[in-house]
This record gives sequence, structure tokens and C-alpha cells, in this order.
Amino acid sequence: MIRYYKPTSPARRFRTEPTEKLKTKPYLPLTIPKKRKSGRNNLGRITSRHRGGGHKRRIRIIDFKRDKWDVPGIVRTIEYDPNRKARISLVEYEDGEKRYILHPLNLRVGRTVISSRGKIPLRVGNAMPLQHIPGGTFVHNVELLPGRGGKIARSAASYAVLMSKDDEYAILKLPSGEIRKVSVNCLATIGRLDNIEHSSESLGCAGASRHKGRRPKTRGTAMNAVDHPHGGGRGRSHGGNVPRSPTGIPAKGFKTRNPKKSSSKLIIMRRKKK
Repeated sequence: MIRYYKPTSPARRFRTEPTEKLKTKPYLPLTIPKKRKSGRNNLGRITSRHRGGGHKRRIRIIDFKRDKWDVPGIVRTIEYDPNRKARISLVEYEDGEKRYILHPLNLRVGRTVISSRGKIPLRVGNAMPLQHIPGGTFVHNVELLPGRGGKIARSAASYAVLMSKDDEYAILKLPSGEIRKVSVNCLATIGRLDNIEHSSESLGCAGASRHKGRRPKTRGTAMNAVDHPHGGGRGRSHGGNVPRSPTGIPAKGFKTRNPKKSSSKLIIMRRKKK
């Protein structure tokens, strides 16, 4: 559910947020400090603009590999993670070890989850290879290479659909609309991720954006020609330039995929163009 506020102030007028408030404190042994980089690389140069400030955070160590084989674990808490849109769950296993996992929809506190290389019950939160999952199942946190950890469908409300499979590959339909092949030995977790209404959330004011570490953005057309390819000219003119970054790199239609490192041969259909 989404909460809508009364317009008691200009900032509150357009503010919307989920009604569910997760006030559980994090499990500190599974967190590490997050150093502020403010969009800078190891040389101190800004590589990602409009970053800086924001609330102090700690990184939650998430178990993307789900390699605690055949040991049942009980979901103890459902928590908010400031570093991602998806919720996370704290799972306590029978041997006493605790791990954070991505929280799927309809997984409740007190329920049991398990991960295995073999065939296990088809329940939300369980992780197993794609070869043991029937077609038409919603999965998330899917591996691209066996043993490397989940890489696909990890953000809030996302999921991939297992369309079909053979002896070597499984065919998945991804959230973007892309259809691709993945090895049947790759691990996947059953279910769709929680926080499905995150796209309906509205910050409502600039201050809320600053709390997230996002600084104000200036349009290229509002700059001088020396500062941006879109700058200068009379009125709102971008000089006939196609959309591009301040360094001149095209923003639309520019291929960034490395053909030597990509897995394009496994892609059956490209993602849908907006």
C-alpha cells in the first residue's frame, strides 16, 4: 500500500511512500561501513556526476550465492536496506549462522528456506538449479555462470520467468523483456521480490533527494558552450547536437557492450525499446 499525505506543506503535497515501516535495526556482524566516494574514482576524479552528501549508511552483506547447502534456515526479520530498493531478510540456519538474503514476496517471518543442488520443494525463498525448476515459475537472483552468485532480477519487484529448458540451457524472460539462455546448472531463487510498489513512491521535495546522496542537476542547454556540447546559442537551443554527455559521449543509441566479453550469443531476443 502507498501512503498519501495531506498537503500541510509544499514538500508534503506530493510525498508518497509505502505504508509498511521496517524499523528493525540491522544485524551488525553482517554490516560494514560504507565510505563516501561522491562519484569519484581511485584518482579522485568525478566519474559519476551529481553525487554527494546524503545520510550515513552501512553496507549489508547479502548472500547472493546461497551456498549454504541443504541446511534449513528460519526467517527472523524483514529489514530495510538503504543501499537497494528491495527488502532483505535475516535468515538463521540450524547451525547458528546468520545470513542476509533478498526478501521475496509472501515470505513471512518464521518460515523456513533452504538451498540445495538437488531437487527440493518449490517454495518461495528456496534456491535450486534451474534444471529442477518447472517451466512458468517466477524466479529471482539468477546466476549467469554457475557458482558466481546471482546477477539477474535482484531489484525490487523484479523477477524472471522460466519459459523452457533442455539438457544444457534454460530460456528465461527477463524483466526488461530480453529473452536469453542460461545454463541449467545456474542457481535461482523461487518467487518475485518484494516492495512491488516502489515505482509509485514520490520523494516530493528536493531535500528528500539530497538525503539519498543526489545533488542538483543542471541542464546542458542552460550552460555555456565551453561547459557542455548543448550549451550556448540563442534561446533554448542545443546547436543541432544529439543528446550527449559533457565529454561528448552520445546518450542514446551508443553501443557500450564489449563484444569480446559479452554473452550476446546466448541472447535470443533483445530487450524492448521504450
